[in-house]
Amino acid sequence: MQEIDFVDWIRAQGETGPAVALGPGDDCAIVLCGGQPVLVSTDQLLDGVHFEVSRFGAEAFGRKAMARALSDLAAMAAAPLAAVASVALPPGFPREDAEAMYRGRRTVSDEFRCPVVGGDVACWPGALAMSVTVFGAPGGHEPVLRSGAKAGDAICVTGRLGGAWLTDRHLTFRPRIDEARRLAARCGLHAMIDISDGLALDLWRLCRASGVGADIEADRVPAHGDAPAGRDITPLQAALADGEDYELLFTLPAEQAEELLRDQPVGVPVTRIGTVVTGDGLALVDADGTREALEPTGWEHGT
Repeated sequence: MQEIDFVDWIRAQGETGPAVALGPGDDCAIVLCGGQPVLVSTDQLLDGVHFEVSRFGAEAFGRKAMARALSDLAAMAAAPLAAVASVALPPGFPREDAEAMYRGRRTVSDEFRCPVVGGDVACWPGALAMSVTVFGAPGGHEPVLRSGAKAGDAICVTGRLGGAWLTDRHLTFRPRIDEARRLAARCGLHAMIDISDGLALDLWRLCRASGVGADIEADRVPAHGDAPAGRDITPLQAALADGEDYELLFTLPAEQAEELLRDQPVGVPVTRIGTVVTGDGLALVDADGTREALEPTGWEHGT
């Protein structure tokens, strides 16, 4: 069983209700509370799957758990409101490590004004696990969904990609909350997603939701300087498939992209990497015009 197949099955069950403005399938759901939209997302961090506590420590674990959850709000240009967190502690987990995990989580919560207002603590015979559910509000504009990309749109990313999970960048990344809200305030964003599982895979998810394809210009993809991280791969291969970058991938009208690239008002570098096209395929285009299919490779859970 692959993760995406199970998620598709869950979505097909069609759970809804009068308070559900947007159900599963995007970075956040949207529910109505007193007639006002509230964005909701949840994320979990598992020792041995997403993290190595024995290597990086409990404080970094708590920080990353909170930052990952907030990245989902950034993907829809939302403003954080509050969060709840649940943690399952393994046998003999030291009190000082539990407090360090709290401090790590708290540093991110405080920075983004997203207090954790409740949760649950349990013990079990497995590995350390933490789940964070975040609540957000539209930041003065409509939430940016995955499903609005249009043929002719420019495809852009923030920052540089690749190698994060093999360096300390997957521990220290800053969720792009502020950058996303600046983008949404300045531009007519059509679609957006955060790059958590790899550029190629998350681009495929955005295009699938929008019913479009994409041409990516290979020489424009901004690979991080340490993207290969000692591996026998190219920087481009790392940037396309590594994941754990937590940068923003978004589409907008081409003329607005030109202004954005010229002015660079976001606070981090923005790069245009391609164009939205009709159809449903992804293509990688070399400098000489050679095209090849871009497979949606990246991180995906499987059992």
